[in-house]
Amino acid sequence: MTERSAQTALIEVDGLTKVFRDFWMRPRIKAVDGISLTIKRGEVFGLLGPNGSGKSTTLKMLLGLLHPTAGRISIFGRSASDEQAKSRIGYMPEETYLYKYLTARETLMFYSNLFDLTAAQRKERTAQLLEMVGLQTSGDRRIGEFSKGMARKIALAQALINDPELLILDEPTSGLDPVACRQVKDLVIALAKRGKTIVLASHLLADVEDICSQIAILYNGRVHVQGTVNEMLEDRKRLSLTLDSIEPAVLESVLASIARETGHRPEVRHPTYTLEEFFVEIVAKAKCAETSTSEQPGTVAPYLAGGPAEQQTTKNQAGHP
Repeated sequence: MTERSAQTALIEVDGLTKVFRDFWMRPRIKAVDGISLTIKRGEVFGLLGPNGSGKSTTLKMLLGLLHPTAGRISIFGRSASDEQAKSRIGYMPEETYLYKYLTARETLMFYSNLFDLTAAQRKERTAQLLEMVGLQTSGDRRIGEFSKGMARKIALAQALINDPELLILDEPTSGLDPVACRQVKDLVIALAKRGKTIVLASHLLADVEDICSQIAILYNGRVHVQGTVNEMLEDRKRLSLTLDSIEPAVLESVLASIARETGHRPEVRHPTYTLEEFFVEIVAKAKCAETSTSEQPGTVAPYLAGGPAEQQTTKNQAGHP
C-alpha cells in the first residue's frame, strides 16, 4: 500500500444527525447532533463516551441500519445503504444476538452462508476462526451453554467471516475477563497492522487508550474532542526520564545536578505496570503450569493475514469495486 492510499479516507461523515420521533412523528430525542468525522484506511478509530452519548446510534447509521435525519455518510466512496459497501464490512453488535440452539461451528457456518463463499472456504474459515478465539475444542457445544465471554468471542469471529475491509465493533470487550479482554485488544491491533480499518465504540477508557490511533469523545450526541490519544493525554509542561537502576550515590549526583540547573529537585519513583498488564502476566504464568492448552487462542486466522494490496486485488478480481 502506498503512503497516499494509506491516508485515503475510508469513512467520511458530515453533519450527521439522528432524531427519534414518537408515534405522532414529533421529535422526541436527538441521539446524534451534527457529528462530522473522517476515518482513514488502516486506522483504529474509537468512539468514546458514557452510555447514551450516541455511540451505538452512530455505528448503526454507518452500517445503514438506521437512516440519518440529516447529514451525509460516505463509506468506500459509497452510501452507507449501498449493498456492495455492506459486503465489505464486518459488525459485532453490543448485544450478542446468536441462536442458542446452534453450536459455535454451526453459527459460523450459518453466517458464512450469507456471503459468496464456497463450501471449502466456509469450512476452512470456521476452523481458523474457532482456533483464533481459543474455542476450537468447544466448536460443537451449543451457544446456549456458553458463558457471556465465550459468546462474545463467537460474535467477534462471525464479524470476521467475510474477511472485511472495515470492522465495526460495539463494546467489543463487554463481558470479557481481563485476559480475554487483552486478547481481543491484541487481535484488533494485529488486524489493523494487516490493513483492516476498525471503528469501535466503548465507554471503557482503557480499551480505547490501548489500541486506538484516533478517538472522538461524545457526549449528548455531539463530538466534544477529536484527535490522537497522545495529543490529548500528553502533558507538555512536564517531562519524565526513565533510567535503568543505578547506584544510590550516582542517582543522588544526577538529582543534585538537575536541581542546581532547574531550581527544582525531580520526583523519583519506579515505573509501574498497569493492573491489566500485571493480571495478564500472573494468569499467563499460571497457565504455563497447566497441562492443557487446547483453549488457548491462536494467531490471526491465515485467511485474514494477507496484505492490504493483496486483499484489494483479490476483491477486484471478484468483481468488487
